[in-house]
Amino acid sequence: MGEPAFTTGTWQSDDGLTLHYRDYPAVAGEGREDRPALLCIPGLTRNARDFEPLAHAFAGEWRLVCVDLRGRGESEYAKDSATYAPLQYAADVAALFDQAGLGRVVAVGTSLGGIVTALLAAQDASRFAAVVLNDIGPDIEAAGLERIRDYVGQGRSFPTWVHAARAMQEANGDVYPDYVMADWLRMAKRTMALGGGGRIAFDYDMRIAEPFSAPPPAEPVDMWPVFGALGGRPVLSLRGERSDLLSAATQARMVAEIPGCTAVVVPGVGHVPTFEEPVAQAAVANLLAQVA
Repeated sequence: MGEPAFTTGTWQSDDGLTLHYRDYPAVAGEGREDRPALLCIPGLTRNARDFEPLAHAFAGEWRLVCVDLRGRGESEYAKDSATYAPLQYAADVAALFDQAGLGRVVAVGTSLGGIVTALLAAQDASRFAAVVLNDIGPDIEAAGLERIRDYVGQGRSFPTWVHAARAMQEANGDVYPDYVMADWLRMAKRTMALGGGGRIAFDYDMRIAEPFSAPPPAEPVDMWPVFGALGGRPVLSLRGERSDLLSAATQARMVAEIPGCTAVVVPGVGHVPTFEEPVAQAAVANLLAQVA
């Protein structure tokens, strides 16, 4: 099966960066023009390519707009690493709404992308027809956050894609215990890129790690009211069965406190489900059926 066709687009941030997105169109006769687009926002170290599995499943029938946040993929790197922060990412995506004339969307936020989605909803929830929160919630488990701190911004590079894939396997074997080499190669090619020196490296600005080294606020921010702004529309919470970032207790509280929220656990994977899993695809299809 070939890759779904897409075009590329750019938009401007309020501080002058040129940011990039992939646009998979709805196909005449398959999709309906009145359907909202799926706006896909990736996790901390990921990019627009992360949503290729969703595009395989839904492009044509639905339009997908998959963004590279600042400092990732084909988007420009920030001049000031302090702007690698959720509120700035939310401002960037809000600018995309305005510049691309998106109207209402179905947001698909993976990890950090889910936080960005919640922040946008707290500003104007009418942007969203429905929301997928992929392995993220108002409370983040300390163990998962520490694991992320350990690997983000390390700046490793590799001579071949096989070396890159083996490095992914070493770092993420517990997250995806059933993966074979073909899976790790596919993940490496979505996460890394061939650099100018002929080495393969992670496709993001290593300085995105710098805000993690700042001292935490004296009073932690209560994110429950922020995520609560998503209520009143279909909300799907996906959680990897082995996740160390989103606990079962937090997911259960989301269902209890966010009106319209349903929970699905994706078996056999940790943080994060990739949308290649049949359970994850079926859950998204069920959500979209409430929108169509």
